[in-house]
Amino acid sequence: MRILLYTCISLLGYSLCAQNKETLYDFTDVPQSLLLNPGAEVNFNYHTGVPFLSQIHVNAGLKGGSLYDVFGDDGRNINDKIENTLNTLTNNDYLTLTQQLELINFGWRSKFNRNLYYSGGLYQELDLIVYFPKDFAVLAYQGNQDFINQPFRFSSVSATAEMLTVFHFGYNKKVNKKLTFGARAKLYSSIFNFRTTKNRGTFTTIETPQGNNIYRHVLSNINVSAQTAGYASLRDIESEDMNDGAKQVLNKFLGRAFLGGNLGLGMDVGFSYKLEDQWTVTGSMTDLGMIFYTKDVESYQARGSYVFEGFETPITEGNGQDILDELETAIPRDTINSSYVALRPLKLNGSIKYSFNRYDDGSCNCFLEGEDPPYLDAFGLQLFTQFRPRRPQYAASLFYYKRLSNLFRAKLTYTLDDYSYKNVGFLLSTHINKINFYISGNNILEYSNLAKARGISVQLGFNVIM
Repeated sequence: MRILLYTCISLLGYSLCAQNKETLYDFTDVPQSLLLNPGAEVNFNYHTGVPFLSQIHVNAGLKGGSLYDVFGDDGRNINDKIENTLNTLTNNDYLTLTQQLELINFGWRSKFNRNLYYSGGLYQELDLIVYFPKDFAVLAYQGNQDFINQPFRFSSVSATAEMLTVFHFGYNKKVNKKLTFGARAKLYSSIFNFRTTKNRGTFTTIETPQGNNIYRHVLSNINVSAQTAGYASLRDIESEDMNDGAKQVLNKFLGRAFLGGNLGLGMDVGFSYKLEDQWTVTGSMTDLGMIFYTKDVESYQARGSYVFEGFETPITEGNGQDILDELETAIPRDTINSSYVALRPLKLNGSIKYSFNRYDDGSCNCFLEGEDPPYLDAFGLQLFTQFRPRRPQYAASLFYYKRLSNLFRAKLTYTLDDYSYKNVGFLLSTHINKINFYISGNNILEYSNLAKARGISVQLGFNVIM
């Protein structure tokens, strides 16, 4: 059990964080900003992303500790460091992983109405969150000797995982010189889903009146469940050839990715509004939707109560099977094949920006005909919220935008979030003729020692913009 806990704490050290893309949000020089706010201002006539390369996005971060806390060469005993980290972590700390790969991205301005811009595409996404099960981590590492009469709660066990593809089509309209509004329809095609949330019940060791060496161990009102979609058919794959087995798994994943899996619907909405010529307010709501799991569904549920007595768990070589049989009778495990519905993790963004230092060179052909020249500088504040099974995740960012030249634009951010109070991010976008390349890094002050890092984010992509 200690080995398992040691592995879990190590994994927590390199968790991946929420889908906050503070450097890319409202960076309207890059078309991917429309995926964060379909109502962002659009200052080009056409774009297409280089397939599989237009957006590669991975966030890596930390909530509750770092690898250095456990593995750092600081002279302390590793068991002491594990125990100290265990005492520091709480049930609200979590391991999350969010990854996106854009397969197709395109957009064009309407020939009939220059105020309309359409965009669409397809991307793959992986989203996982595992909350740290503090109660049972303590039980596994320290045992129950020092926790008599203290309940260990099954509610500390909570996790969700989803792999899917998203087909999307967006509409962006410049209503007037002040307001731009946009919406995006999404069709989700789930590849795999796992979720275990809202578990209930406790495990408590109670000292009995018979004396200090007799204890009663109580499993009370247990109600633990796990829902899966896309797992049962993978488990049933039988092949003696490893390559053939991997090929079968890949074929199933590809089929589900292209509308052969469980489907769902969602939408994004957003706006940009100029309070004055130099002040702009933006807001967006993305992934307001759900997925209906009706295919390849298999869920597991255990409910009941059980009591046994003794100084230790009475599963010994002689009577272990009898105890397990009694436990299974008292708390039966059921396999259920009924469908279920899961909401997507809703995300909210908002910002206020002040722009200054207008570009005023008549030789520049870098903005739409009839529009005012762009500003070279801007600064502002961005807020982010993502809804999760236990509580929302929040972040606030100060940012500074600079148009360095016709070839280079940059954005610098400082973010406060769950992971760090010194998260500095930077985005650089290059525009050479019609070719655009952008790269962004987050928490760049931590790159010198990744073991101590509280958050790492990298995203990059190639586009053709006209």
